[in-house]
Amino acid sequence: MELGLGLSIAGGALAVALAGMGSAIGIGTAGEAADGVLSEEPGKFGNLLILVALPGTQGIYGLVVAFLVMQKIGIIGGTVPEISAYQGLQMLFACLPIALTGLISAIHQGKVSAAGVGVIAKQPKAFMQSVIFATLVETYALFGLVASIFFLNGITL
Repeated sequence: MELGLGLSIAGGALAVALAGMGSAIGIGTAGEAADGVLSEEPGKFGNLLILVALPGTQGIYGLVVAFLVMQKIGIIGGTVPEISAYQGLQMLFACLPIALTGLISAIHQGKVSAAGVGVIAKQPKAFMQSVIFATLVETYALFGLVASIFFLNGITL
């Protein structure tokens, strides 16, 4: 039971940690670019904020999966069932889609958002096009989130 519980918790922790690290890196990348534009054009803060915030959603997705794991294993609102090592591995691997897609997509979404900040600096009317490009990267984090949710729902404890 202890190994299975530990593996399950490790899966939830990886979902939060990796997706969160990707979000922090992505927000940092976009934020650096936005600060440069704000120093000369503070009126563009609202549009820039949206681009800077976009890579943060992957961290939220990782947190959602971690909460689902904690709920499933009884840490939140229940009793902890017997969890075999095999079930713990299932839980760990079910968390990997959002952990990995969250990490990578947030970093790249930050890069696309930073490029969008440069576009807004020169062509403010192209704001929505920049947002669309940045959200296209997020699609893959959503696929990872959905896959992790489906995998977790398929595990019987």
